Amino acid sequence: MATKTKTEERDHIDRFLESIRERLPMLDPEVEGIVDRIQGLHRRFRREMDETLAEFELDWVEYKLLGLLSREGEVYRSSPGRLARIMELSSGAMTNRLDRLEEAGLLRRLPDPDDRRGILVELTADGKRVYEEAVGVQARKEALVASALTVAEKKQLNALLRRMMLEFERAEGGPPPEEC
Repeated sequence: MATKTKTEERDHIDRFLESIRERLPMLDPEVEGIVDRIQGLHRRFRREMDETLAEFELDWVEYKLLGLLSREGEVYRSSPGRLARIMELSSGAMTNRLDRLEEAGLLRRLPDPDDRRGILVELTADGKRVYEEAVGVQARKEALVASALTVAEKKQLNALLRRMMLEFERAEGGPPPEEC
């Protein structure tokens, strides 16, 4: 008896689609398979990310905030208002996040040299280190899952997913102004 290759194996989504095929004939099983698999992978990646963030005593918003600051050039600074706009947070929610991260020593508030009433938020060396360590831990987890694909398959999958993302961006009127 020949063994099935990995691409011929059936997963739980194949079994689900088979179970609803007759009851919901209007569904295209190929489209539903794509959507269900992307959603399932997203849930699993997100669960792994949540585990990584818990290890570093961060939540998702704090992680994204540290990431935004780490991309702010060599000074790692930005205004709280700009960060709140990018992350779509109220000023109160941003203040709470900044307070917690400042208390943890991951960022600090500084007077804005261009505005006597303003402040800037700056990533500390510890904040940069924690962010980069968390990114590294998560990247290793993601690489382990992606190792199921060859290099060529990863490039092919990225190209196909990019086409789908571009279609969503066109339908929505363009990409988000800043991705965080």
